[in-house]
Amino acid sequence: MARVSRGVRVMVDFAGSHVVVTGGTGALGRAVVGALRAAGAVCHVPNLIAAELEEFPFSSDPGVQIARDVDVGDEAAVHRFFAGLPPLWASIHLAGGFAMAPISETSASDFIAQFRMNAISCFLCSAAAVKAFRARRQAGPGGAKGGRIVNVAARPALEPRLGAGMIGYTASKAAVAALTQALAQEVVADEIWVNAVAPSVLDTPTNRMAMPDADFGMWVAPAALAEIIVFLASADNRVTRGAVIPVYGGS
Repeated sequence: MARVSRGVRVMVDFAGSHVVVTGGTGALGRAVVGALRAAGAVCHVPNLIAAELEEFPFSSDPGVQIARDVDVGDEAAVHRFFAGLPPLWASIHLAGGFAMAPISETSASDFIAQFRMNAISCFLCSAAAVKAFRARRQAGPGGAKGGRIVNVAARPALEPRLGAGMIGYTASKAAVAALTQALAQEVVADEIWVNAVAPSVLDTPTNRMAMPDADFGMWVAPAALAEIIVFLASADNRVTRGAVIPVYGGS
């Protein structure tokens, strides 16, 4: 039977499984963490910007473990974070950044910054998660095969012409999509299913402020996207791997 938490319908059962959620303090992250908690998961949320924790609704939830001062774009920091976790079932990578500017106003450092926030963070956390899943299996007779990774690409990653005016963002999210598909094939023998979602505009307060004249009803609700992400991260996802799933709403 479905359960409901903060507007998210939960159809899966994580039953004490440990799940990493990068970007867990953002608008989408809160919806994902809420859905995971409703399904019984223990969430591990790395955080770099302390101000994001001020209104984080799960700060006092014992099932949400916050690791402060973790830069998921830094290799050493990611290794330390994952090394300190209990046996891990899934890793969900929502952390990233957005920048919009014509190429004439985009420097090499701007371009690299988008790759660091989006593609490098995804690569580092995916690599660390694979290592953690394999370590869980090797820990003893009860160590089960498998694990789940869910990344976040974007609509321009699948439709690059929509990325005009945001070259760095589009290229970095396209790299996330390619990484997802290549890694899914690389770890299939480990029964680690790797997938990504590719949303269009999310209906968040920040996006409403940035685009006040838009038709918000055409956008994707974070709770709706969270349902898809949580299913892909669950053991109930038995067959879907290597997918980059369009999540466009009415747009």
